[in-house]
Amino acid sequence: MTIRTRFAPSPTGYLHIGGARTALYSYLYAKHYGGQFILRIEDTDRERSTDEAIAAILEGMAWLGLKEDEGPFYQTQHMARYQQALEQLLEAGHAYKCYCSKERLEKLRQEQTASKQKPRYDGHCRDLQQSSNEPYVIRFKNPKSGEVIMDDLVLGRVVINNAELDDLIIARTDGMPTYNFTVVVDDWDMKITHVIRGNDHLNNTPRQINLLRALGATPPQYGHLPMILDEHGKKLSKRTGAASVMEYREMGILPQALLNYLVRLGWSHGDQELFSLDELIRFFDGSALNKSGAAINPQKLLWLNQHYLQESGIEDLIPEFAWQLSHLGIVLKEHPSVDTPQIIVLQRERCKTLKEMAEKSRFFYVDVSEYDPKAVATHIHAEALHCLRLLKEKLAALSVWQPETIHAEIEALCAQEGCKMGLVAQPLRIALTGNTLSPPIDQTVYLLGKDTVQKRLQRFLEVDQ
Repeated sequence: MTIRTRFAPSPTGYLHIGGARTALYSYLYAKHYGGQFILRIEDTDRERSTDEAIAAILEGMAWLGLKEDEGPFYQTQHMARYQQALEQLLEAGHAYKCYCSKERLEKLRQEQTASKQKPRYDGHCRDLQQSSNEPYVIRFKNPKSGEVIMDDLVLGRVVINNAELDDLIIARTDGMPTYNFTVVVDDWDMKITHVIRGNDHLNNTPRQINLLRALGATPPQYGHLPMILDEHGKKLSKRTGAASVMEYREMGILPQALLNYLVRLGWSHGDQELFSLDELIRFFDGSALNKSGAAINPQKLLWLNQHYLQESGIEDLIPEFAWQLSHLGIVLKEHPSVDTPQIIVLQRERCKTLKEMAEKSRFFYVDVSEYDPKAVATHIHAEALHCLRLLKEKLAALSVWQPETIHAEIEALCAQEGCKMGLVAQPLRIALTGNTLSPPIDQTVYLLGKDTVQKRLQRFLEVDQ
């Protein structure tokens, strides 16, 4: 049997990190067993589904590197198939038309609530022998006896009595098939063998299994994941933490760091914390999935991100670094003379995120327009300005522009003037970068280039200090 999993988001908003974890687990499970991973967009909710949300989901999946083997498929393109399956159930007597009005159903719900019963449809139209011209929905005729038994990948054996399930609506009055029905038909048609999804779908699963059996299909094996919680153990929301995958990109998190982080929110492999994608595929066999919800830990994510910043190849970091620079109004291709790879080498041990790296590297790409007042007040005085004027002349005369020769000139100036390195280095940083934060000063001067250094020193010295 070929393992086939799917990720089937509804395009009603961004790609939530809970959804991203589901996609990751489904992807890894399929790849571990040499199977296929399918992407399906469940867009039948026409009022809430948007093209922008679809684009956001596809963008998030692409950024994470979770490439589907088939798809993306769109449910709205399969309406004829759903209608065919509805007719199949009606003809076989596994579904029926329900003419109950909204008023009757509301009265039934109120009566059941008042008598402390679980609100559910009472099967009023289940055995009607004649049709009507009144509006109707189509309901699935759920078995009244027996059990639905699931061997869940996460929860273990789950048993649901059919008597607890009512006859769910599978097509609305306008003929539009419902979520539970379209999912069933798609999983059947796409030959899905394993469904990994959030445990908020657990109540749907026994109904979907019964629907599949009524259609003559073999149900897939299910795995229901607990939700991701915020730092305080509550449901994750935009108010309590970043919930969207692309928010993490905006924060400067690398995709491999986020994947490594997400995979550990509900799965473990001994005490190992760091995994390559190849290792995840090799180890992720569907076991060791946690039943309880996992809370996010922002510090752990930053630790992982810093690890990948330091260990990743420079060429792999450039696209994300460029993306961050673009949000600062800097287009990397417009600065071909700037040694971006070397900047990343210098900055990556000093930064935890690419956003921080881009912000701290801005001065390499654009002129300094203002100077930190506190830094100026602390470090700029007559002696410092005198040293900067002398250093400007020395650097202008330097024939070999290398970090070593630059460093030697600064040291020579300090010896000449009888001052410590900080008296020269910090004012020089302020003049070149606007503040006192930069990589080693000789490397900073070297990467800025002789012309830029001369222009910035001249401009700084002309400012009335």
